[in-house]
Amino acid sequence: MIATIVILVILAVLVFYFIGVYNQLVTLKNRFENGFSQIEVQLKRRYDLIPNLVETAKGYIKHERETLEAVIAARNQAATGLKAAAADPTSAAAISQLGAAEGALASAMSRLNVVMEAYPDLKASQNMMQVSEELTSTENKISFARQAFNDAVTAYNTYKQTFPPVLVAKSFGHVEDAKLLEFEDSAQIQAAPKIQF
Repeated sequence: MIATIVILVILAVLVFYFIGVYNQLVTLKNRFENGFSQIEVQLKRRYDLIPNLVETAKGYIKHERETLEAVIAARNQAATGLKAAAADPTSAAAISQLGAAEGALASAMSRLNVVMEAYPDLKASQNMMQVSEELTSTENKISFARQAFNDAVTAYNTYKQTFPPVLVAKSFGHVEDAKLLEFEDSAQIQAAPKIQF
């Protein structure tokens, strides 16, 4: 009788332990998926601002059509990458694709900034200053959201890889590690203007 009670207690402890591990894995996975949702909101905001920037610049930069088209193409590629990553933030391939697309967009935006330097009237335009300020603000929000996402991914991966959760994570469907979202620091895109006297 006592042996049966001891076995039942041990089984109950094991069941509650597995329930706790499962719940913790789900909680941590939901946190990093929510973190990605925050990035998605800010990236969509930036993607909506870029056409405004290009439209404002078009009137001044008539001879730089190739640069403007490159920015729009990179924006569209990044938006496609975001859509794929948003469909499954646990997919390492989708997160890598988004990171690469964001890198290409950062490069195109850098080229646009270099071109805009040659047009002082454009830089002084009220519309351009407003759109640039909005983009700078959005870039900062993206950086904070990306940091929160990467922190949540690290917590999930760390928990999943520690002992004893590592013994049961795969049986609960937590097979692959989540991937950090890494792309070129977008603060370079909207650098503060240099003032010279």
